[in-house]
Order: sequence, then structure tokens, then C-alpha cells
Amino acid sequence: MAEGAARLAEVYSAFAEHEAAGRSPLYTEICRGMAADEELLARLAVLPLDKQQPNLLLAAVKYLHGVTRDWPHFRDVMTHDWDAVLAIVLGRRTQTNEPARCATLLPLLALLPQPLALLEVGASAGLCLLPDRYAYDFGVRKVAPSAPLGVAPLFHCKASARTPVPERNVEVVWRAGLDLNPLDCTNDEDARWLQALVWPGEGERHRLLGEALAVARRDPPLIFKGDLRTDLPGVAAQAPKQATLVVFHTAVLAYVRDADDRQAFADSVRGLNAQWVSNESAEIFNRPGAPPAPWGLFSLSLNGRPVAYTDPHGTALDWLA
Repeated sequence: MAEGAARLAEVYSAFAEHEAAGRSPLYTEICRGMAADEELLARLAVLPLDKQQPNLLLAAVKYLHGVTRDWPHFRDVMTHDWDAVLAIVLGRRTQTNEPARCATLLPLLALLPQPLALLEVGASAGLCLLPDRYAYDFGVRKVAPSAPLGVAPLFHCKASARTPVPERNVEVVWRAGLDLNPLDCTNDEDARWLQALVWPGEGERHRLLGEALAVARRDPPLIFKGDLRTDLPGVAAQAPKQATLVVFHTAVLAYVRDADDRQAFADSVRGLNAQWVSNESAEIFNRPGAPPAPWGLFSLSLNGRPVAYTDPHGTALDWLA
């Protein structure tokens, strides 16, 4: 097996065992099959590095053909429609917009001085800019929307005993997003792409995404096209001065591969007189002296200080002492 294909085999095998396992039996099977298929790995290995990732290929096939039955069906569909699959892979990004992550952000956002001006970097279609329009069930308490627009999705999140679950939702007076390639929640093709990024076998995620999209379409958040490394100050300057400016992001910095660029972004946020909320892979934000990060979890941080570990899809929150 060629070097590029061998590396990709490890990528797909790791994805199957550490990300898809326990969440999507179908994607676990497919990625195991991909990891052993030298012909298909060779096709992918010639693509740009950011176009080789499993999530992008899986979503492209689902976007074009729906949920496949099993690995042989997936392979057959993909090989017979390779040109169309390749066009989607090259033309789209893995802009998973998981609104359930608002459940893990809400306790931290509620601790900040209200009202809030929310600015999300890597906003995709902006569904995570709407925490005040969703409902939550933390087990110990339910939190209703403070600004309901129609039927609100109800996100269930298992919160640890230390978690400061709020009694009421947050107050948002301004919201905006920044993204290299903004998606439009009112555009049917963009909405279909977001739904293609939801894994089969994950219960209610597809339905909840549809409900969140319906909420967003009633009053779409403003998303600016731009780069978090250069365009953040210009967007932040539009926030109302009487509100607490919160710059936040979730599952974004893994795509900023250069450590100097990540540091420059951090310095830019610190220069805005804003509260900085990051919800990223714990491997990216491990700090000296912090508790060891459990595998696969995100680290929720305020101004660079970890405050909780969170499930990447917003279903659990473990507040740190």
C-alpha cells in the first residue's frame, strides 16, 4: 500500500474505533471497510488534505444518495457515482452546525453579565447563535426559551452535580457570525447539506436539527464571510456597547492548523474587551495543571481557563471544580 493510502487507512480506522463506535454502527462499519480498501484510499490520497477526512466523504454520499444500507452498498454507490461524490467533496466543507452544543454553552453564558452580544467564529449557518430560542432539559432542571420563535427544539444534556444549571435562559440583544464559507439557513440546499452531516443511528439529532433550522428561518442570524485570523475586530466593532460581548467557537480551531495562527487569534480576542468562550477538542486546549482530558471530549473554557468537559454533540457536561 502506498504511503498516502496507508496513512489514510489509519485515519479511517481511528475514526471508526474512536469517533463512530458507539454512536453510528453504520459509519463504524463503513469506515472499517474504507480502511481496508486500497483502491478507494488511493483515490482519496491524491485530494487536498482537508478533503480526505471521513466526515466529508460520508456526508457527500448521504447528500447524494441518502443513508446507505451497509459497507458494500456504500462502496457500490460511491464508485458508480464517483464524479458527483468528488464534486461535493471538493465543493463543500464539514460545517456541522450542531445546535445541541448550546446546551453545554448555556450554563457558562448564563454566568456572564446580561444582556449578551454573541459573536461566533466558524458559525456555519448560525444555529449555535440562538441559545435563547431553544429549550433545555438538564435532568435537575428544565430551561425554557427566553425568546421563543415557534416550536423550540428541546435539547437533553446530562449535567454533573457541580454544574451551575441556570434557572432561566440568557438574554441576547445582538448576534452575528463569522465564517469562511457561510451557509444560509433559508437555502434548501445548504439545509440539506447540514442534514447530510448528521450521522445515521444517532437518535433524534436529525429531527432536532430540523426544528432548529425552522427556528432560525423565522429570524436568520447575520453571518459575515471572513477569516477569524483577520476579520474578527471589524465584526466585533458592530456589537452594542451596553451588552457583554461574547466571542465563542466550538469545534473550529482544529481547522486552524498553524499554532502561530491560533495564538494570533487568541491575542485578537483578548484585545476586544470581550469574554472568550471556547468549546474545542481537549487535546487543543489542554493546559498545564489541568485535569487529564478524557478521550474524545471537548474542553469548555472561559478566557483560556478550562471550566468543564463537554460531549462534542452537546449531550453531557462535566463541570470542573
